Amino acid sequence: MRYCRIDDGGRPAFGLVEDDVIRLLDGSPLDGGRPDGRVRAVAGVRWLPPIVPGVFYAVGYNYRSHVEHTAGKLPERPEVGYRANNALTGHLSPIVRPAGVENRFEAEPEVVAVVRRTLKNASRPEAQESILGWTIGNDVSARDWQHADRTFWRSKNSDTFKPMGPWIETDVDPMVQTTTVRIDGSVVAKFPTGAMVFDPFDYIVETTKYITMHPGDVLWMGADATVQMEPGNVVDIEISGIGVLSNPVHSERPPDE
Repeated sequence: MRYCRIDDGGRPAFGLVEDDVIRLLDGSPLDGGRPDGRVRAVAGVRWLPPIVPGVFYAVGYNYRSHVEHTAGKLPERPEVGYRANNALTGHLSPIVRPAGVENRFEAEPEVVAVVRRTLKNASRPEAQESILGWTIGNDVSARDWQHADRTFWRSKNSDTFKPMGPWIETDVDPMVQTTTVRIDGSVVAKFPTGAMVFDPFDYIVETTKYITMHPGDVLWMGADATVQMEPGNVVDIEISGIGVLSNPVHSERPPDE
């Protein structure tokens, strides 16, 4: 199944995507929401992030070639970080490059796990059974800010810097898929999605030794490619078996416009 979240007349609504229609649900898929008879056409809907997490977990340096490219150090154990919900935006919504950003403004394609139940001290089988489904994330990064600041507070968490969607796919094994990035329709990066140093279940097992995970939490799994973006571009991230997350890139308008 493909669970989505859309703007339905100014209110967020969960739905099931079936071909060219969306069957709206009477609640969240995390709470057993079921189709309630309302139907919307896929064409023209405004897609929202398919879930708003209680906690937004994010993994870094989780692909060997990416670590080598950045002259980093391979992780010795799964260690997770965090991102901010304010940065989330949906499929087809613009990524806005702030006026102060210069030089490297990059997309990072990531598969995202969506947790469906409470987890503490999870075993690996429990971790594997805890996933509602998988979606796609774009970990937008302003590199000059990343190197200038003590934290990632603006380099990775500015508004619109975390597109996620278009939906949550429940019937896929992301570890055998392929991630492809296109800029204006041209392929600029491609890699095996599952070629990770540590997989999602390693991270869930390690994290829940110390931190309780809850339904709706998301875990972004890192990227094996970084791609330069410019205003005017359209960035497509495709993960086979899940779908395509597409976002145009805009420049921030000055406040007096």
